[in-house]
Amino acid sequence: LAGRPAGRRCRMSDAVKWRKGNHYEEFAVGQEFSHHWGRTINEGDNSLFSSLTLSYNPHYFNAEFAKAHGHPGIQVNPLLVFLTVFGLSVEDLSEAGGLFLGVEDLGYGPPVYPGDTLRYSCRVTGKRDLASKPKWGIVFSMNEGINQKGELVYSFEGKVLTARLPSP
Repeated sequence: LAGRPAGRRCRMSDAVKWRKGNHYEEFAVGQEFSHHWGRTINEGDNSLFSSLTLSYNPHYFNAEFAKAHGHPGIQVNPLLVFLTVFGLSVEDLSEAGGLFLGVEDLGYGPPVYPGDTLRYSCRVTGKRDLASKPKWGIVFSMNEGINQKGELVYSFEGKVLTARLPSP
Protein backbone atom coordinates (compact mmCIF):
# COMPACT_ATOMS: atom_id res chain seq x y z
CA LEU A 1 0.00 0.00 0.00
CA ALA A 2 1.45 3.29 -1.09
CA GLY A 3 1.94 5.74 1.74
CA ARG A 4 1.97 3.09 4.46
CA PRO A 5 4.97 3.25 6.79
CA ALA A 6 7.40 0.34 6.35
CA GLY A 7 6.74 -2.51 8.75
CA ARG A 8 3.16 -1.48 9.52
CA ARG A 9 0.63 -4.27 9.09
CA CYS A 10 -2.48 -3.89 6.98
CA ARG A 11 -5.62 -2.94 8.88
CA MET A 12 -9.27 -2.95 7.95
CA SER A 13 -9.08 0.85 7.88
CA ASP A 14 -6.62 0.50 4.94
CA ALA A 15 -9.29 -1.14 2.80
CA VAL A 16 -10.83 0.84 0.00
CA LYS A 17 -14.54 0.34 -0.57
CA TRP A 18 -15.24 0.06 -4.28
CA ARG A 19 -18.61 1.12 -5.60
CA LYS A 20 -20.51 -1.89 -6.91
CA GLY A 21 -23.27 -2.21 -9.44
CA ASN A 22 -25.64 0.36 -10.87
CA HIS A 23 -28.58 2.12 -9.30
CA TYR A 24 -31.97 2.67 -10.96
CA GLU A 25 -31.18 6.21 -12.17
CA GLU A 26 -27.96 5.02 -13.81
CA PHE A 27 -29.74 2.68 -16.23
CA ALA A 28 -31.00 4.00 -19.58
CA VAL A 29 -33.25 2.24 -22.05
CA GLY A 30 -31.03 0.98 -24.87
CA GLN A 31 -27.92 0.90 -22.65
CA GLU A 32 -25.75 -2.13 -23.35
CA PHE A 33 -23.44 -4.10 -21.10
CA SER A 34 -20.82 -6.51 -22.39
CA HIS A 35 -19.20 -8.23 -19.47
CA HIS A 36 -15.45 -7.80 -19.45
CA TRP A 37 -14.57 -11.41 -18.61
CA GLY A 38 -16.09 -14.74 -19.34
CA ARG A 39 -15.99 -18.24 -17.91
CA THR A 40 -14.61 -21.43 -19.42
CA ILE A 41 -16.69 -24.44 -18.41
CA ASN A 42 -14.70 -27.61 -17.77
CA GLU A 43 -15.71 -31.26 -17.30
CA GLY A 44 -15.29 -31.01 -13.54
CA ASP A 45 -17.73 -28.09 -13.36
CA ASN A 46 -20.25 -30.06 -15.38
CA SER A 47 -19.83 -33.35 -13.47
CA LEU A 48 -20.08 -31.71 -10.06
CA PHE A 49 -23.06 -29.54 -11.00
CA SER A 50 -24.94 -32.40 -12.65
CA SER A 51 -24.30 -34.70 -9.67
CA LEU A 52 -25.28 -32.13 -7.05
CA THR A 53 -28.48 -31.22 -8.90
CA LEU A 54 -29.34 -34.88 -9.58
CA SER A 55 -29.28 -34.27 -13.33
CA TYR A 56 -28.87 -37.83 -14.51
CA ASN A 57 -29.21 -37.24 -18.24
CA PRO A 58 -26.37 -39.37 -19.66
CA HIS A 59 -25.48 -36.63 -22.16
CA TYR A 60 -23.94 -34.75 -19.20
CA PHE A 61 -21.64 -37.51 -17.89
CA ASN A 62 -21.32 -40.36 -20.40
CA ALA A 63 -19.09 -39.50 -23.38
CA GLU A 64 -19.92 -42.66 -25.33
CA PHE A 65 -23.65 -42.11 -24.92
CA ALA A 66 -23.30 -38.48 -26.02
CA LYS A 67 -21.24 -39.53 -29.07
CA ALA A 68 -23.85 -42.14 -30.00
CA HIS A 69 -26.40 -39.31 -30.06
CA GLY A 70 -24.46 -37.00 -32.37
CA HIS A 71 -22.33 -35.00 -29.93
CA PRO A 72 -18.52 -34.84 -30.07
CA GLY A 73 -18.41 -35.72 -26.36
CA ILE A 74 -20.07 -34.82 -23.07
CA GLN A 75 -22.54 -31.96 -23.33
CA VAL A 76 -22.60 -29.29 -20.60
CA ASN A 77 -25.80 -29.31 -18.56
CA PRO A 78 -27.92 -26.44 -19.99
CA LEU A 79 -28.91 -25.31 -16.51
CA LEU A 80 -25.21 -24.86 -15.68
CA VAL A 81 -24.83 -22.81 -18.87
CA PHE A 82 -27.70 -20.55 -17.84
CA LEU A 83 -26.58 -20.15 -14.23
CA THR A 84 -22.94 -19.50 -15.15
CA VAL A 85 -23.73 -16.71 -17.56
CA PHE A 86 -26.52 -15.40 -15.34
CA GLY A 87 -23.93 -15.09 -12.57
CA LEU A 88 -21.81 -12.88 -14.80
CA SER A 89 -24.74 -10.43 -15.07
CA VAL A 90 -24.82 -9.66 -11.35
CA GLU A 91 -22.00 -7.11 -11.50
CA ASP A 92 -23.85 -4.99 -14.06
CA LEU A 93 -27.50 -5.48 -13.16
CA SER A 94 -28.05 -6.19 -9.48
CA GLU A 95 -24.87 -5.90 -7.39
CA ALA A 96 -25.90 -2.47 -6.05
CA GLY A 97 -28.74 -4.18 -4.26
CA GLY A 98 -32.05 -5.53 -5.31
CA LEU A 99 -33.89 -8.69 -6.12
CA PHE A 100 -33.94 -10.64 -9.32
CA LEU A 101 -37.63 -10.86 -10.20
CA GLY A 102 -37.56 -13.53 -12.85
CA VAL A 103 -36.81 -14.91 -16.28
CA GLU A 104 -39.14 -14.89 -19.28
CA ASP A 105 -38.69 -16.39 -22.73
CA LEU A 106 -35.58 -18.40 -21.87
CA GLY A 107 -34.16 -19.91 -25.03
CA TYR A 108 -31.15 -22.09 -25.72
CA GLY A 109 -28.99 -22.21 -28.85
CA PRO A 110 -26.39 -24.82 -29.83
CA PRO A 111 -25.07 -27.19 -27.14
CA VAL A 112 -22.15 -26.14 -24.97
CA TYR A 113 -19.24 -28.54 -24.45
CA PRO A 114 -16.46 -28.67 -21.85
CA GLY A 115 -13.77 -26.19 -22.87
CA ASP A 116 -16.24 -23.64 -24.24
CA THR A 117 -15.85 -20.10 -22.93
CA LEU A 118 -19.06 -18.20 -22.25
CA ARG A 119 -19.53 -14.44 -22.19
CA TYR A 120 -22.50 -12.32 -21.23
CA SER A 121 -24.10 -9.22 -22.69
CA CYS A 122 -27.38 -7.43 -22.14
CA ARG A 123 -29.43 -4.46 -23.26
CA VAL A 124 -31.76 -2.48 -21.01
CA THR A 125 -35.22 -2.67 -22.58
CA GLY A 126 -37.29 -0.74 -20.06
CA LYS A 127 -37.65 0.84 -16.63
CA ARG A 128 -40.62 1.22 -14.31
CA ASP A 129 -41.04 3.45 -11.28
CA LEU A 130 -42.76 1.96 -8.26
CA ALA A 131 -45.19 4.30 -6.50
CA SER A 132 -45.50 1.83 -3.63
CA LYS A 133 -41.70 1.64 -3.13
CA PRO A 134 -40.16 5.05 -3.89
CA LYS A 135 -36.63 3.86 -3.05
CA TRP A 136 -36.81 1.19 -5.78
CA GLY A 137 -37.53 0.73 -9.48
CA ILE A 138 -37.69 -2.20 -11.89
CA VAL A 139 -35.18 -2.56 -14.73
CA PHE A 140 -36.03 -4.83 -17.68
CA SER A 141 -33.28 -6.34 -19.84
CA MET A 142 -32.62 -8.71 -22.73
CA ASN A 143 -29.74 -10.98 -21.75
CA GLU A 144 -27.54 -13.18 -23.93
CA GLY A 145 -24.87 -15.81 -23.41
CA ILE A 146 -22.32 -16.13 -26.22
CA ASN A 147 -19.64 -18.78 -26.71
CA GLN A 148 -16.08 -18.29 -28.00
CA LYS A 149 -17.31 -18.78 -31.59
CA GLY A 150 -19.76 -15.89 -31.24
CA GLU A 151 -22.77 -18.24 -31.19
CA LEU A 152 -25.79 -17.30 -29.10
CA VAL A 153 -26.09 -20.18 -26.60
CA TYR A 154 -28.95 -18.74 -24.55
CA SER A 155 -31.10 -15.66 -24.14
CA PHE A 156 -33.79 -14.45 -21.78
CA GLU A 157 -35.72 -11.39 -20.70
CA GLY A 158 -35.05 -10.44 -17.09
CA LYS A 159 -36.46 -8.12 -14.45
CA VAL A 160 -34.51 -6.72 -11.51
CA LEU A 161 -35.79 -4.72 -8.55
CA THR A 162 -33.11 -2.04 -8.38
CA ALA A 163 -32.24 0.37 -5.58
CA ARG A 164 -32.34 4.09 -6.31
CA LEU A 165 -29.38 6.29 -5.50
CA PRO A 166 -29.34 7.31 -1.84
CA SER A 167 -30.73 10.78 -1.14
CA PRO A 168 -28.04 13.41 -0.51
